[in-house]
Amino acid sequence: MSDTPAPAPAETSTDGRALAVLVFGAAVIGLVPILVRLSDTGSAAAGFWRLTFALPLLALMARRSGAKLSPGPSRLAVAAGVMFALDLGFWHYGIAMTSVANATVLTNLTPVVVTAFAWIFLRQTPRRLFVAAVALAMAGAFTMAAARGGAPGPNPALGNASAALTALWYAFYFLAVSAARKTEAASRIMFWSSLTGAPLLLIAAKLLGETVIPGSLGGWAACAGLGVLHVAGQGAIAWALGRLPPATASVVVLIQPVVAAIAGWLLFAEALGPLQAAGGVVTLAGVALAQWSARPPRAPAANAPKPA
Repeated sequence: MSDTPAPAPAETSTDGRALAVLVFGAAVIGLVPILVRLSDTGSAAAGFWRLTFALPLLALMARRSGAKLSPGPSRLAVAAGVMFALDLGFWHYGIAMTSVANATVLTNLTPVVVTAFAWIFLRQTPRRLFVAAVALAMAGAFTMAAARGGAPGPNPALGNASAALTALWYAFYFLAVSAARKTEAASRIMFWSSLTGAPLLLIAAKLLGETVIPGSLGGWAACAGLGVLHVAGQGAIAWALGRLPPATASVVVLIQPVVAAIAGWLLFAEALGPLQAAGGVVTLAGVALAQWSARPPRAPAANAPKPA
């Protein structure tokens, strides 16, 4: 996987290699909630350690790939860092204030936001089949979340608003990274966005009165593991975003809740009921359909007969 700026937009296509890397990144990020649960810290604090432990690995990756970290971050890398910090903070806060079902469904509105933004501001008109695929994947994600149930939470209205904003922040993160990848290497973007987001999450953890220092060796190990997963997962996603349309990529990452549900079932004996399993299958079907519908049309054969 070459860590170089992506091709010009005219050359960008939905290629199989980029899709495979994106699926890998989404699957890795799907394991993050497991380590967050084991981190023995507050939610925002876990995000802070995730980015902090990732920074040395990202710097090493950038050096080995030849990507220069000087003279400093680009505006897009800083914007990506701010959006990602907001994404982590609002997502965890939404889970604390409303039901897991509501928070999951509202957070998964990211593909809708990205598709709408690309349609309205970038003039990238989606195909009807792609819109149908987004709807199918969203229906599957909704089914998975609804099957989990959960208590309403202490402040459902505020929690629902926070979860909905999470989708907005993650969508803007996608768009910022996608734009930055046209001129910057993935490791450079990841380093500067992580360095931007880490102090913001630490400030949020302090303001919210969270436990910042893990209280056990297992907690420290989980925080270090979060850094490794961040490099592998978000790094793969950042690389793939330079070679895939943002709208398509945002649908593919709906694999994350499917992986998280399976991991919770295997590691924490969280029941994976028939309805939830069906939702996962529908989500994956929507992802596959979105990928298929986003394929560039085939060029007509040179010897094909011309229409009358």
